[in-house]
Order: sequence, then structure tokens, then C-alpha cells
Amino acid sequence: MSSEEVTYAPVTYADLPGWADDDHAAALRAFLVSCEKVLAGVRAGNATGKVPTPPELLSACFDAGRSLGGRPTKAAARAFFEAHFAPHRVVHSGPEGLLTGYYEPLLEGSRTKAPGFEAPIYRRPPELVNLVSESMRGASGANLTHARKTKDGLEPFDTREVIDRGSLAGRGLELIYLRDSVDVFFMQVQGSGRIRLTDGSTIRVSYDGKNGHPYASIGRYLIENGHLGAHAASMKNVARWLRADPKRGRRVMWHNTSYVFFRELKGKQAASALGVLTIPLMPRRSLAVDAGVHALGLPVYVTSSKLTHAGYSRGFHQLMVAHDVGSAIRGPERGDIYFGSGAKAESAASVTKHPGRFFVLLPRPLPATSAEGHAPESGGGGAPWGGFRQASQ
Repeated sequence: MSSEEVTYAPVTYADLPGWADDDHAAALRAFLVSCEKVLAGVRAGNATGKVPTPPELLSACFDAGRSLGGRPTKAAARAFFEAHFAPHRVVHSGPEGLLTGYYEPLLEGSRTKAPGFEAPIYRRPPELVNLVSESMRGASGANLTHARKTKDGLEPFDTREVIDRGSLAGRGLELIYLRDSVDVFFMQVQGSGRIRLTDGSTIRVSYDGKNGHPYASIGRYLIENGHLGAHAASMKNVARWLRADPKRGRRVMWHNTSYVFFRELKGKQAASALGVLTIPLMPRRSLAVDAGVHALGLPVYVTSSKLTHAGYSRGFHQLMVAHDVGSAIRGPERGDIYFGSGAKAESAASVTKHPGRFFVLLPRPLPATSAEGHAPESGGGGAPWGGFRQASQ
């Protein structure tokens, strides 16, 4: 769905279910963590999505860093959002809003191939090129997002089946070996992972491109072909089904022709899982959206009265920030909630598939004098992140 088919109807903060009860300070921390990356992307001329970054969003980023540094109270954070943003209901003719969840798995792995660790994850091949910006890979639908560069031009990259059959083997692209192809598959779906190595250390790996083929849900395939009931197709049950007969499972995984490559995170980047534009993800505050509809970095109030697990007995009503995209995240009210890292996050994410609504907080118009002396794109010294760096993708 294109952004031209979506309109925004003004509402009041009183119209947002549970607005007064939310932890606005936690939401503000999530907002600030993406400011550096969004600002850097704009300044460097990188595409941050189909929807241009509003100048007013950059101004809000600067004002938050300048006036709310340190640890703002919940009341101060709420006042900041209400002063800088106006809530709008997302109006569209598409399907009902849908919320799902994702997480960062914790897996066992080895830097070398060994008994029990024989399924590789691969580094990004040097001949892989982007056909669209990474922020737009989820909005591209069935179109190729990446391709292989050859001396004769561009051609489609290998599918999952071709790669699994060994097309990249022996090129030194193996990054880590996991226990089996199911672990590899689900880490690719999540886009990141923490891996406990055989020496006892733990590393973090993150998405570094894909083969460009469209994503297809194997859970839906199993349901449609009568292998699992709709209420039994959780991630754990799908994984169990795949492992019950590895040959059968591999053939089913090949129905998803998409294949993700990884890089090992180092230094400060390794402190958390990363979203698009290398935005650090914050549990239960980072939201993957369709960047063909919504600008990255915008606050989005997400509400679902039917999402009552994971501690949300009264429903999920929470201010989040557009930090990520995903191949399956398409539509104006399609969102993927990042639940965090490890087993508890997996349990919450694996059963999240609920109707939901978006209220996008659009930045209020800039006052006529707001740009005097501190244009946010200039990297003014008042911001807590200091000078801007180009975000790598």
C-alpha cells in the first residue's frame, strides 16, 4: 500500500486508550536512541524510507536532547511528546491492523565446523548489491531487493535452496556454525542473534543484507497444506515440525526463497540488537513498520485490547518508535513489536498475532523562531549525541 492511500485524522491525547498510564520516559529514551541515526542518515543523503523525514522531527530530536538530557521524569517526557507531536488516527482502506512480535534468539554456535555445529550462517557476499535501500526492503513486495553483480550486469542471487545445496560453500564466507538449519532459518527470520560459542564467550550478529528474493511465511504454508492447525502454528511448533523430519523440513523451508546474511557486531554496536539504520533496538518500545508508509523515527502509539499476554492483562497500549522494517511488514497498521533477547522474549513474540491500531504522533509545525541558532541538521553541540556519523547499513 502506498503512502498516497493513507490519511491521518487528528485526534486528542484523551482519545488514546491508556495514554495517561504509559511510561513516557521509557518511550522518550527509545525516541532519543533513534535520533542520532535518523539525523545522520538525512545529513548524509541516505534513504531513510519512502516517506521523507519531516524537518519538524529533526527539530524535536534536537529539542529533546537539549532540554531533556539526563533522566527526565515521566511527567516531563509526557509533556515533551504532547508539546512536540499531535496524535493522528491512521485512516486507510486496507486490511485490519495486525501486530506480531520478534526477538533476538540466544543460540549455541562454533566459529569452526565441528560435530554438532555444522549449519553455517554466511557473511554478505562481495558481489551482492542493493537494488533498494535497506529501509525499503519490506515495502518492495514481490520485487527483488538485492542482486548479484557480474561482469555482464546484474542477475538474481541464489535462492535459499541453491545456497543450502552449497553454492556459497568453500568461499570463506562462513561466519559461525549453528546446530542445525532450523536454528539458521529462525535467526534469519528474526534478523539478529546472540550466539554462545564453545569457548564460553557470547557474540552478537546482525542482519547484513539478503539475497533479494521475497519473504514467504512457512507457517502459513504449513497451515494451508494441512500440516498444522492455525492455532498450533507457533514458532516453537513450527520448529518442532521441521526437526521431526529434517529432509521434509528443509524442503518446506525452501518455500521461503529469501536468505539473510550476517555480520558480527563489535564495540558499542554489540551492546544491543540493531534495527534498520543500525538503530539500537529497545525491548517493547521498538516497532518495525512499513517504511513506505511511515517515516522512520516517528513515535507511534500502538493499541490492542486483545493482546493480553506478556504482562499486558489490560491490553497493549504503548508509545513506541519506528525503529525497524521487515520483509513481512507491509501496510499502514502492520507492526512488529521487538520483545527483546532470550527465552522470555521468544515466548512473548511467538504468540503475538493480534489485531491492533496505530495512532501516529506527527510533529507539530515549527514555530517561526525555532530554527534560530540551532538548525538540527547542522549537528548543534547541544545534542547529547554530539557530531553526526553516517549510519552504515
